[in-house]
Amino acid sequence: MLAAQFLNLLYNIVDRIYISRIPGTGTAALGAVGLCFPVITIIAAFTNLFGSGGAPLFAIARGRGDSREAGMLLDTVFWLELGCAIFLMAAGWLFGRPILQLFGASGKALIYSLPYLQIYLAGTVFSMLASGLNPFIVAQGYPHAAMVTVAIGAVANLILDPVFIFGLGMGVRGAAVATVISQGLSAVFVLLLLLRGNIEIRLHRQPVCEIFREFRRAADIISLGVATFVMLMTNSLVQITCNRVLSLTGGDLYITIMAILASVRQILELPMLAIADGAAPIISFHYGARRPDLVRKAVMTLAVLGFAYSLATWGFLEWKPALLISIFSTDAGILTETRHALHLYFYAFPFMVFQYTGQTTFKSLNKKRRAIFFSLLRKAFIVVPATYLLALGMNMGTDGVFLAEPVSNVIGGLACFITMLCTVMPELKKMNSV
Repeated sequence: MLAAQFLNLLYNIVDRIYISRIPGTGTAALGAVGLCFPVITIIAAFTNLFGSGGAPLFAIARGRGDSREAGMLLDTVFWLELGCAIFLMAAGWLFGRPILQLFGASGKALIYSLPYLQIYLAGTVFSMLASGLNPFIVAQGYPHAAMVTVAIGAVANLILDPVFIFGLGMGVRGAAVATVISQGLSAVFVLLLLLRGNIEIRLHRQPVCEIFREFRRAADIISLGVATFVMLMTNSLVQITCNRVLSLTGGDLYITIMAILASVRQILELPMLAIADGAAPIISFHYGARRPDLVRKAVMTLAVLGFAYSLATWGFLEWKPALLISIFSTDAGILTETRHALHLYFYAFPFMVFQYTGQTTFKSLNKKRRAIFFSLLRKAFIVVPATYLLALGMNMGTDGVFLAEPVSNVIGGLACFITMLCTVMPELKKMNSV
């Protein structure tokens, strides 16, 4: 799972690394492309609405030995992903310019951000099918196949990016073209594996009308996936909020710095996300099979591994902050300002594990309301108000924007984890005594 997540991260990270090194315009182009992050996050939110919503139900059905229901869940997610991808692609093409302006794009930034977004949207079907269906491969016990799925696209993107950006002189547009082609390769591999691969449960290619005759199944998928959907949508809301406040307090330079911090965060959260994604199907399967002791062990293992990693990572950041920053920019002025911002932004990074552990447990056990509430709490109810309060209300400027993140990590993370301990653990103990 870690390898698969790392390769998946290469899709966008590699783009940013190459874009930042475009002669003469790299810094401006990186900040402009950073304005597209909320749209990319929205696409990921809809992908996970169906993929993350269906995969735990799929694992629970397999744990009960109900292969027919598991197959119907897989087919339903396929049609949901496909239909939503077409809708999002069309909406993005129609309203791309006003959306970017709403996100804080200046006239100069639109020169780079709008072409990148329009081309990137052409691959929406590919990215949603590849990412949305991959959890069903993992849930059947084939994490290596899932890793290969992502590796095909990631390696292709790594090779094609310099060809299109520098070799063909396409600049930012070339980065988007390379990403679309790479996502297409991943999607083809996923579909071939689920249609013809040597796995237990395949896509049955049933007509969409047949799939949605029982709307209950789609409703269950969506209701469970809402937790992850809300979490990612609130991530998008936070990105939009930060960019707008930074445009008022620091200008385009600080939007570029936030793009760098977001990229560094994606790298650093990767192992934590991989541990959580690896634990989720195990928690769901054993819960469906009524093995509470193994559910408890999986949750605690997730928490211990996540905390050990996040604490070590925080120490590394304090020791060598410039190492990760220099991946995305070698500009001396950018480096100085970003180092200070990074120190503030990651100040309470170890507390993230509490959010990940609680959120993953609630989602894996189909605790929809709690999962949704804590998704909203940390981002929508803490980060967004704190950003305005600290930056504008308390006149802290750009420092206030970066400090809002650690405040939410401490308050939201602890609230989620403590609630999980007080509600889930007693339920597991009761199940064990029955």
